[in-house]
Amino acid sequence: MSEVTAIERPPEPDWAAMTAEQLVAYRDAENRWRASGAARAILGDPDPGTAIRWQTVALPGRELPVRVYRPAPARDGEDTDRAELPLVLHVHGGSFVGTAVQCDWANSHLAAQLPALVVSVEHRLLDQGTPLSDAVDDGWDVLQHVVQHASQWGIDPTRTAVFGESCGALISALVAIRARETALMLRAQVLVNPAVDVTEAMFDYASIAEYGYSPTRALPQLRFFQRLSVPPGTDARALSPLYADNLSGLAPALVVVPTQDAVADHGRSYAERLRAAGTPARLTEYPGARHAFLTLPGVEHQAEAARAEVLGFLRASLTA
Repeated sequence: MSEVTAIERPPEPDWAAMTAEQLVAYRDAENRWRASGAARAILGDPDPGTAIRWQTVALPGRELPVRVYRPAPARDGEDTDRAELPLVLHVHGGSFVGTAVQCDWANSHLAAQLPALVVSVEHRLLDQGTPLSDAVDDGWDVLQHVVQHASQWGIDPTRTAVFGESCGALISALVAIRARETALMLRAQVLVNPAVDVTEAMFDYASIAEYGYSPTRALPQLRFFQRLSVPPGTDARALSPLYADNLSGLAPALVVVPTQDAVADHGRSYAERLRAAGTPARLTEYPGARHAFLTLPGVEHQAEAARAEVLGFLRASLTA
């Protein structure tokens, strides 16, 4: 039996009644599907000009998998494995379910066409014992590790960007703030359908009211995400870039917003705050596109245009 017929996507669970055991079982089944050949029709095929492999990064107190995308050697014989490439640190979306594999289509094309080394963080997924702060630490620690070991990775640490979708965009935004605070210079940040507010106010947006249950049942998932992100006693504002005290001096941002998305107003509000602080921010809206559309080229026709925009923005930022 082929992989396409052997692996079926699990049904959407009842988020309000989800137990810890049910979450583990659901995300394991969902991530197996996302990493399977059956999902390629929706998630897209990787660029054949990119070598993709898993690698383990040794971090303080833990080891973490990353998915590495490196452009294949050029036809003229140039050894891209030795060249000092720009670095794009990527963080996938999904929060409590997701895998870097679901982003092979976009990441492999970016690696091949920039060209650049794209390192996608297989961050710890949220659950009752793993809050959002752990996932943010994963993104930040991987970025520091790769930059500090630039020669081993074959990258130019002065040409570095962060890129993420949804919860991954939230993590990327927080990483960009940490980078400024520690003088780690980023050239760019790309935030696609970002959720940037995990306070109780995260639901108080017009886009939540309009798209909370259509085209998908986003609101129950967002409430579940918020509960896992911010355990009792946690400062939710510290995990919400929208409420950062200082957004000046950050890397220029591209904020990509699909309009049929419950968190569309999160992205709009964050772009506005970045601009008000003096940080360059381009806001691009894709009418009719849904949440996570960049990872769904098989069903979202605007994914190709968004990928091209991200490529152009990063090329201008990383090759100047």
